[in-house]
Order: sequence, then structure tokens, then C-alpha cells
Amino acid sequence: MSVEQLKVNDQVSGDVHRFLEFTLGSEDYAIPLLSVREVISVPETTPIPKAPSHFLGIMNLRGQVISVVDLRTKLKIKGKENNAEESVIIVDINGMNLGIVVDSINKVLAFTDEEVNEVPEIETQVNAEYIQGVYRKEDSLTVLLDVAKVLDLKDKKVLNSGKIAA
Repeated sequence: MSVEQLKVNDQVSGDVHRFLEFTLGSEDYAIPLLSVREVISVPETTPIPKAPSHFLGIMNLRGQVISVVDLRTKLKIKGKENNAEESVIIVDINGMNLGIVVDSINKVLAFTDEEVNEVPEIETQVNAEYIQGVYRKEDSLTVLLDVAKVLDLKDKKVLNSGKIAA
């Protein structure tokens, strides 16, 4: 959802947007709370041969096979060393459940479109096409990610092959 879509939705419904904020390296990111199914500790995963480096493998979550991706590796962000807070966010992307490894979970953000800026026209660590906008907090910024766009077609093929292998 782009910033324009956020604005249209706010004008129609007057809703406050809710995002789950998490940390990757030293930066804060957030994804729409409605796409989050649950947050768990990092599970044991079964690796899939010839998968990209950011694809950690597959896991069993209450009888459901879920692919696990390290978002830090995918976005080329250096994670925290010896991180005891590392977590997995289980998200629903177009009907497919996926586990995303992050450094830590911060909080749930609630904001209106007035608090969201457009994507700046500068080079960032994260490719701008993945960014929905930037949320301004008191003294810092949180990048609003579109998780579906973070995964490209090659990733989706690997995820689907992981389900077949399971």
C-alpha cells in the first residue's frame, strides 16, 4: 500500500494505521499489523539445498510447513551480534504464511497519514521499491516495509519448492 493509498483509506474510513515495529541492525522497520499472524522465538529449521543465502529453510509450526527468511540478509543489513532478542514474525503474504527473522520486536505503532512521509529520493540500505513510507516519531524514523515486494519471483519459487520438499 502506497502513501497515496494510505491517505485515501484514511479519508474514507478515518482509521489509524497499525504496524508492528521491529529492529534490523541499528534501524527500525515496520510492517502492517494485519499481515502479522504471530511472533515466535527462532525455531529449528530444515535447510533446502541450493536456496539463496537469506532463505534459512522450512519449519513446522503446529503441523503447518512454513518457509523462514532472514530479512537482514535479504536486505543486506548487518544484524546484531549475540542477539538474545532475535525473533520470527509469521506473516501472511497473499495467503502464504512466511517466517521472517528480525533482530528484535519493538512495539505496535498506531499513526495517521499525516505522520507518514513519502519515500525520500536518496540511496538507502533498503531498495526504495520495498518502502511504503517513513513514519516520523519524536526523534527517529521508522521505515514502513512492503513485505510482499521484498520477496522477488525467485524467492517465491524457492518458497514453493520448500513446501513441495516438505
